[in-house]
Amino acid sequence: MTLIKSISGIRGTIGGRQGQGFSPLDIVKYTAAYASWIAKNSKNKKIKIVIGRDARISGEMVNNLVLGTLQGMGADIVDIGLSTTPTVEIAVSDEKADGGIILTASHNPKQWNALKLLNEKGEFLNEKEGAEVLEIADNESYTFADVNSLGKIMKNDTYLNKHIDKILALPLVNIPAIKAAKFKVVIDCVNSTGGLVLPQFLTALGVENVIKLYCDPTGEFPHNPEPLPENLRDIAKLVKKENAHLGIVVDPDVDRLAFVCEDGEMFGEEFTLVACADYVLQRRTPAEKAASKKCNTVSNLSSTRALRDITEKHGGSHSASAVGEVNVVALMKETKAVIGGEGNGGVILPELHYGRDALVGIALFLSHLAMYGKTCSMLRSSYPDYQISKNKIELTADLNIDNILESIKKKYKKQPINTVDGIKIEFGKDWVHLRKSNTESIIRIYSESGLKTTADNLAKKIMSDIREFIKQPEIAV
Repeated sequence: MTLIKSISGIRGTIGGRQGQGFSPLDIVKYTAAYASWIAKNSKNKKIKIVIGRDARISGEMVNNLVLGTLQGMGADIVDIGLSTTPTVEIAVSDEKADGGIILTASHNPKQWNALKLLNEKGEFLNEKEGAEVLEIADNESYTFADVNSLGKIMKNDTYLNKHIDKILALPLVNIPAIKAAKFKVVIDCVNSTGGLVLPQFLTALGVENVIKLYCDPTGEFPHNPEPLPENLRDIAKLVKKENAHLGIVVDPDVDRLAFVCEDGEMFGEEFTLVACADYVLQRRTPAEKAASKKCNTVSNLSSTRALRDITEKHGGSHSASAVGEVNVVALMKETKAVIGGEGNGGVILPELHYGRDALVGIALFLSHLAMYGKTCSMLRSSYPDYQISKNKIELTADLNIDNILESIKKKYKKQPINTVDGIKIEFGKDWVHLRKSNTESIIRIYSESGLKTTADNLAKKIMSDIREFIKQPEIAV
């Protein structure tokens, strides 16, 4: 059994003893702590919190516990039911609520669930806010309401439609072009809430031929739900068999997005954001161009350099944040970025809201592909062909990881180095990013180059350096 407490929320495997798994007692404890934090920071006498969930098997049980706990804390609740992470984020803002909780473990397997915690803007808590919630939980410094102050539950099942309508109203979404392209699309929704919204959404966009794969929201995931190539063999085969224009894949809570080209090859999760950003940057208005207004973008330090290349090609400026959606959003606001996200298929369009949103990513991508007028694989080949190698090195608990990273930094001090989040070292257009885990004695090592073998070798070289440094006595301080 596993229970992971972090600033971004509480997640774990269902069952087990309290404090060791995602047990009912833990769900109540952290929900109460969150509600206490919301009440402390809200100007409203009566707080309101939006709740939504994906379709995983434990969702109903977790939902009931969360609803009861929030009522017990005196909070009114807007329960939007089976939904998506971006839909809940939008609902928090539309409802002028004090916060929101999304019940989803995102791409984790079915035995996992989680509480994803939002602020009054419908955005994830930052490090300071998350730490405050954890402190309240650790000290159990929350107080339940008396019988006359219990919260009320309001059901609202309209938000998936509202989410769709907001996207359709975006000037960037070219519905006539999508209709004219007569796309044939295969979708894989991993038997979660994407199966409820994607068919309806694609029809609204003008896609009349939609072939559904794993769209029954039972929570019985037919494959590992993380949208990585090794988990998408079924849709790749079906795209080719049906002579479809492309395949669309979302994770259980519909904030990550991947595409499959017409030949069954992966478009590349890293390039979901690249393609959407390319489209947005191309669509600058005449007024923006006349004013020489730059269109800035943001991704995290572990995402492909291709976004930087595309942004600079269009006369914009790219910035890289620490890993984590909350960090990407903060930098997007600071730089006034027009689009951003993460290389895991997360697209953030501020014009809609500050959250990763697979639905808006689909709308932008289909608009782009329709106006491009060629195949999905040809669109992919129009972008720099960078390859990322993802590795990790496991260390013993007695080793000082900070000292190891400092040794790497000193060795490569002549190279451009970014220390915003671990250490990122640039070697021309190649790079390597080292980050220590917050929960394990692990250093994650991501590297990128124009060739996969070069990226792999770059990671191996850094891992070899680490092993050499481990032999030095001062590292084990």
